[in-house]
Amino acid sequence: QITAPYLHIGAITIMVLLSWPVALHAIRADKKVVQVVIVGPYLAILLFLFLIPLGMYSPCIREVGTLGPKPALIGHRGAPMLAPENTEMSFQKTIEHGGDGLETDVTISYDGVPFLMHDSTLRRTTNIKEVYPNDTAQNAALFSWDTLKELNAGTWFLKDKPFSCMGSLSRADQNQAMNQSIYKLSNFLRLADSQNKLVIFDLYRPPEKHPYRNSWINRTLEVILNESGIRPHLVLWLENDMRSFVQSVAPGFQQTMGSKAPVEDLLMDNIVKLNLAYTEMSSEDIRKYAEANITTNLYVVNEPWLFSLAWCSGAHSVTTNAVHMLKNLNQPLFLMTPQQYNIMWILTDLTSALLVSLIFAL
Repeated sequence: QITAPYLHIGAITIMVLLSWPVALHAIRADKKVVQVVIVGPYLAILLFLFLIPLGMYSPCIREVGTLGPKPALIGHRGAPMLAPENTEMSFQKTIEHGGDGLETDVTISYDGVPFLMHDSTLRRTTNIKEVYPNDTAQNAALFSWDTLKELNAGTWFLKDKPFSCMGSLSRADQNQAMNQSIYKLSNFLRLADSQNKLVIFDLYRPPEKHPYRNSWINRTLEVILNESGIRPHLVLWLENDMRSFVQSVAPGFQQTMGSKAPVEDLLMDNIVKLNLAYTEMSSEDIRKYAEANITTNLYVVNEPWLFSLAWCSGAHSVTTNAVHMLKNLNQPLFLMTPQQYNIMWILTDLTSALLVSLIFAL
């Protein structure tokens, strides 16, 4: 959708380049039938490409003044291209680069301390293999907080370089990354509140035989409401289990749903935001939900062209690994008015038709 106008130009250019060998083969053919067989399909494809813009759609082709505001940027596990994911440094980097919100993943330790960890094990993002080599496959929630807080959660980042476009880190950032530890949920929430940042998180239920297996939501709420002091309106509550109970004890949370549903059902559950993979949402859906005052957050959007599509489609916010890059985008890429698009389309078709005609005439 975002590059449709330029794909048309590219296809026409290729057809113009092919016109010379097609014309050459047609001239060398002895029989009229052979010439028709060679030239006919070529001209049919060319005509089809001339007319294809009539059915082409891109949300970034719009009248001046109809583009909505730039989507807010929510740091996916912080700023994982600049710092180890889900660490204090990662969220500080998101804040430093002007992110509007913070996204994370919450697990509960064996002794009931909610902490930030995406994977089910500690193998990828900590030094568990060096400290407890026999426990690398154990679920992260089965460790006590005293054990978890002693692990290093940053050296892997400098060693593995999880993103190809990370660039080089300063010596100070490298030293800071090497000294990161697993981050408690309560500290994460205090940081977000102090900087007036929205928070959204996936809450993972502990495994079987875990002491908080059946009270995981209650324990998380206890930390949010009683220990962190974060203002409720900053919390985008995503977990669907016990949603009615959560609303009763924390009416200030912004109720968020992780899947599409009829507008009537969402309003009945007091849903104010949808959190969806960008592949699941169209501009029509975004518009439909927006009319009911339900905003849309799309994840994970890293590339400027994809962010441009989300912007043109009317997304309210995106979750991204690249807050530091997308923050600098002042308008969508490939944005143009219908008049500019029509001029580009007509000029491309006329120029290519003239060139093809000259080549066949020669």
